Amino acid sequence: MSARTTAPPWPLVALFTAGYLAPYLLPTTVGRLDAALPISATQAGVVGSALLLCSAAAGFALASRVQRLGPRRLARAGLLLAVAGYGAAALSTSVPVVVACALVGGLGSGTSTAVAAAGIASHRDPHRVSTLGLLGVSALAGAVYLTVPHLGPGHGLPLGATALTAALVWPATTRLAGPGSPAASTPDDGAPAARARLPHRRAGLVLAAAMLCWSLAQNSLWGVSSHIGTRQAGLTEATVGMVFAAALGAGLLGVLGAGALGSRLGGALPIGAGTALIAGCIAASASADGLASFAAGEIAWNALYPVVLSYLIGLAASLDPRGRWAVLVGSASSLGTACGPLTGSLLSAAAGYPAMGLVLGGALLLLAPALAAVALRTAGRPPRPSTVLRAGGAGQPVVEITVDHALPARREFGAAGPVHAAAAPAAPPL
Repeated sequence: MSARTTAPPWPLVALFTAGYLAPYLLPTTVGRLDAALPISATQAGVVGSALLLCSAAAGFALASRVQRLGPRRLARAGLLLAVAGYGAAALSTSVPVVVACALVGGLGSGTSTAVAAAGIASHRDPHRVSTLGLLGVSALAGAVYLTVPHLGPGHGLPLGATALTAALVWPATTRLAGPGSPAASTPDDGAPAARARLPHRRAGLVLAAAMLCWSLAQNSLWGVSSHIGTRQAGLTEATVGMVFAAALGAGLLGVLGAGALGSRLGGALPIGAGTALIAGCIAASASADGLASFAAGEIAWNALYPVVLSYLIGLAASLDPRGRWAVLVGSASSLGTACGPLTGSLLSAAAGYPAMGLVLGGALLLLAPALAAVALRTAGRPPRPSTVLRAGGAGQPVVEITVDHALPARREFGAAGPVHAAAAPAAPPL
């Protein structure tokens, strides 16, 4: 998956959906954990955070190893962990067993997401593939939110839905590269992908740090949204589920709009302005005191969130065609997501839901300029002076060819072909 490819994106979309479903179902999972098990709401938030922390840890561990180990092998391992972990957690009523198995499922989700992120980065149109993935997970999560409240209480239903999704995605892994294929082991120039230097290091680090905080703010509210609806706005679980389904439906429309818009507005405007608008939506949703205000805040927020996220995923993928920045930024996002439920629970317990919304919204307003700046600095950036990117995304040194008419020309060969002894030094990456 080192070269830009036009292969059918549906296996990556399926894998993306399986990996992202657990975070999307976080509110109902956390809400049902403290309702069905002898734990408090804060403890349920800790369980949700630990699950997503395992997902982030898997992503960080696999960031530079997806190509070497083979996408197919890793995807199957991740799906197997998700099926076993979430399935066992859904069937058990013992708190230690549920927690341990949920953590195993989190490792599976993170592994699946890492493979999907690396594959999306290798695609010729990463924004389109990430948009399709967000459409898939939003539609599936919306269906779960509409269905689960009518199937009875208990924590097993959302966890079981996640396990079932992972099982159904398994056949799609046959279309992924195996560990022995050239695409899974080395890029086109023959240099091991794991040893190749990360391009755009400064931009990638800023994006990763900002995405950690961006996701933390989003999921601090998302992790307690169910409690805001039932406890502050006075709604039933079924009504809250309908609001979430409508919100995810708005997210579908938003992602469709982002896909149709494409890169016409660039990346800086959708990312910067979208993040600022999300800040206002979070503050409004956290202060909701009835059905109208709760639904308006949640629907507006969820319509904007996947739009901005699709551009952020595309931005991370554009930094490195081998997918390493996509996996690292995605793992940083998962780390922020992991800390979200606990942060939201602690903030709301200490200061109340409205104050929590103001804190989270203010943090997003501070992040918006940094994210927009990364998009501006990397958009349309030409190749570095010392390298030329082939269609496959592998760098080749730019050489000067000199001919001595008095003596036969002497050629020296390096690992990647003919090289000149005094090749120009590489310009520092952003």
